[in-house]
Amino acid sequence: MSSHPDPHALGAFLRARRAQLRPEQCGLPATDSARRVTGLRREEVAALAAISVDYYTRLEQGRVRASTPVLATLAHALHLDEDEERYLYQLAGRTDDRPQRRGRRPQHLRPAMRRLLDQLTHTPALVLGRRLDILAWNPTATALYTDFAAVPAHQRNYLRLMFTDPAIRGLHREWAHDARDAVAALRMEAGADSDDPELARLVGDLTVQDADFRTWWAQQRVNSATYGTKHYRHPLVGDLTLDCDTWSGGDGSGQRLMVLTAEPGSPSHDGLRILASWTARQTEPDAARHTSR
Repeated sequence: MSSHPDPHALGAFLRARRAQLRPEQCGLPATDSARRVTGLRREEVAALAAISVDYYTRLEQGRVRASTPVLATLAHALHLDEDEERYLYQLAGRTDDRPQRRGRRPQHLRPAMRRLLDQLTHTPALVLGRRLDILAWNPTATALYTDFAAVPAHQRNYLRLMFTDPAIRGLHREWAHDARDAVAALRMEAGADSDDPELARLVGDLTVQDADFRTWWAQQRVNSATYGTKHYRHPLVGDLTLDCDTWSGGDGSGQRLMVLTAEPGSPSHDGLRILASWTARQTEPDAARHTSR
């Protein structure tokens, strides 16, 4: 049973906690001499938690009750440890809603997806999991995008790389269009699992790091499209126009196979053949890589 909420005590805790944090601890610019408040400003906490300044202000003033998703993002934004997080939910009267620290079940690559990757030798393919995490890829996807094996596992996320990796960002000739669609896809997923702490962390990180993400996330546009066209400019083979199709596994795991193909006989098809031939010389036979998240 949820405890009785104390909005004024919650506000006092939020004010005290943000006063204890330095901006640089949260990925914000270091404190300057003109700063007139100790710790974080309200607008900085709001940005970190991907909520409006007005909503956060009302939380501190005890004029609104915090929802469970907002508590999850605030816990991440304010760097709360387990005891502090438990106390936050207690003050908000939502102890029953607090996500367990054990987290979600690890995402293991399905054997069927692995077999598909092994067979797709001439076209880029990725397996996406929850939150658009990149669970697996084939050598041609590495040749198109980047060496995913060299990316730390906790950073190996399609949306995160779209916004933070300069090479992948520059690869997209229509980056703004493709990035907005990816944000809308993540927003669609968030509606089904809004309490996911890893989702809150991803949204919080990108909110701080990129103004476009802040704007597009706040627009709450959703998109579940499973096909489309992507335009790339690759440093080795030049411009590519590729059809992007995504298929769900259908087993409830949330895993999706994303495949990029080109019209046979087109310059883009020739470009993919060059990439496949080039990467075949760089990799060993068992080249499809995978990880668990």
